[in-house]
Amino acid sequence: MRIAIVGMGGDIGTGVALRFDKDRETSMLGIDMEPPRRRIRRAIFHRVDPTDVEERTRLLVDFDPEIMIHAGIYEPHSRSNPHDAEVRTRAATRSVFRAALDCPSLRQIVMRSSTDIYGRTHGGVRPPFQLGTDLEPHSRFGRMMADAEGVAVDFSEQRPDVTVTALRFAPIVGPYIPSPLGRYLRLPVVPTGPLFFEGQLQLVHIDDVHDAFAAAVRAGVGGAYNIAGEGTIRGSEAARIGRRPFVPTWGPGWFVARAATAVLGAPLPEHSVESLTHGRPVSTEAAARELDFVASRSTRDCIEDLYDWKSVVRLPVDRDPVDRSVA
Repeated sequence: MRIAIVGMGGDIGTGVALRFDKDRETSMLGIDMEPPRRRIRRAIFHRVDPTDVEERTRLLVDFDPEIMIHAGIYEPHSRSNPHDAEVRTRAATRSVFRAALDCPSLRQIVMRSSTDIYGRTHGGVRPPFQLGTDLEPHSRFGRMMADAEGVAVDFSEQRPDVTVTALRFAPIVGPYIPSPLGRYLRLPVVPTGPLFFEGQLQLVHIDDVHDAFAAAVRAGVGGAYNIAGEGTIRGSEAARIGRRPFVPTWGPGWFVARAATAVLGAPLPEHSVESLTHGRPVSTEAAARELDFVASRSTRDCIEDLYDWKSVVRLPVDRDPVDRSVA
């Protein structure tokens, strides 16, 4: 099976590639602006800027994948500032779907999306089925995801033979990944929503994100699916788990809080403020039924793992066996 992963250099793309790396019958093409931080044996990687749409399109068409994974979504204040994140996401999405039009062997595209696409409403409580539906984004990241799904809908009209699957992830957290919300919650003091009026956070662990992509490829079904851990938690509860003092914040106070957190190295994008103040619980019934996927970690597990940050992590040695005998 030939799999192309756009965004292989990021934490999501690298983890997804490792899920398929043990399959001897799989070959992979990876494209990103930075190389993967782990060794991926069965992948050929090309370092190409997201805005170089022509080169990315050429590489994808030449590889002619059977499965295309679009993890090249740049969340504001993750690894890119909001403007660059939007430009890179738009360009990467265009290159994926432009190339897909000319890949005769292509069977499925699995793309990253986000529950921020629902905005401040509770539309995500209903299990989604159709790509490009229930879109009421209010934040910049939400509008970016709505635009990406809109491109996917247009593509589906031109190539109805290709299955398109959008995974709408809750805020992604985990140790060592550049998550804006994760950085924020690890600050020494955590501003939260006003007491008794906080939003209910629902999160997803980075390991479950990787597994969700693999499950979507195995299932081979199209549509939009919410991916999130079980349960919800308030920002103040999360801060207490991490033994952080919290400051109830509302109205103009968020301008001060965002300025302060930016100075402390954890800039807070508007979609994260939206999550903290309004919450966004979603239904994951469709993913369980159609993708046979249920997140292994609850929202509370995500928070506990986020604060269980070891200063040094020793990874197992991963090397080919070497014959050291001397002839």
